[in-house]
Amino acid sequence: MNLLARYAECIFWMARYMERAENLARILDVHETFARDMRGATNWFSIVQLNADEKDFFSRHEKATAEAVIQYYMFDDHPNSLVSMLRMARFNARTLRPWISTEMWTQINMFHNRLLEMESKDVALPNLSKLCTWIKEECQKHTGITEGTFYRDQGWYFYQLGKYIERADQTTRLLDIKYHTLLPSPIDVGSTLDVSQWTSVLRAAAGYHAFRRVYPRGMSPTTVAGFMLFNEGFPRSVVMCVRQMDGLLTRMKSRYSLRGGNEAMEEVDELLGALLSRPIEAIIREGLHEYLEWVQEQLVAITNEIGFAFFGQERPPMQVQSQSQTQP
Repeated sequence: MNLLARYAECIFWMARYMERAENLARILDVHETFARDMRGATNWFSIVQLNADEKDFFSRHEKATAEAVIQYYMFDDHPNSLVSMLRMARFNARTLRPWISTEMWTQINMFHNRLLEMESKDVALPNLSKLCTWIKEECQKHTGITEGTFYRDQGWYFYQLGKYIERADQTTRLLDIKYHTLLPSPIDVGSTLDVSQWTSVLRAAAGYHAFRRVYPRGMSPTTVAGFMLFNEGFPRSVVMCVRQMDGLLTRMKSRYSLRGGNEAMEEVDELLGALLSRPIEAIIREGLHEYLEWVQEQLVAITNEIGFAFFGQERPPMQVQSQSQTQP
């Protein structure tokens, strides 16, 4: 049975919103760790900057305090808050009831409803780490249920595409929150503070133990950034996610004889080639932050091409995209 374009789009974005929710919890969690040191307490605004939410944030809050940023990204009514992500994931899942398993729907619905029941004390700064752990576990539960119950048809390919595009994008943001906004002074590089922050970034990406298998001793910005960008054995590395996207598009077009998607495949090939062409040392020397922004722009372009090819979206004469994409 052919998959309708609106169902394919709902599956794609359901995957993205669930992956995005988990990564938001990871970013909040690692930032709470940074805030325990003498520098981190002044840097909660960096989360707002990473998501390009400055204008909207200050229309709701006067200052970027820890409490205001947590409130904004947990419960405020805007596309990048956790409650909005879960609302959209649930909306898509409800639309997809004929296509997804009962277990998938039940878990998303209960996750969403439990979040709505929370009070301000549940998201207070002393409870933030515990709350983020719960969010990550619920998102991972969704991933496990999906892996075990979602039928492997066209919908599965769109789910995986959404997941890997979002994961690659969020890995760049998690890396940027340390390298760009918490960049230490030259005398701090290699210090205990610097190493502890890089360790927190790896733990936030569930990559610390994998990193230590590759680098048993020592830690530097070069090794951590290279690992998170280019290590093909690490499930959250950007290059691994892009390879998955390339394979998914190729297999989907071949298996279902789809004529569209060539432009999306070209965009993926271009990004993959760029990822494999330059060493991490050169990227850091020339500007890691700028490189990460370029990768994010390429992922936006890939998302657009998938929408044009498979979701019935019209190609506008000129495109202006925000940094954080949401479902049309």
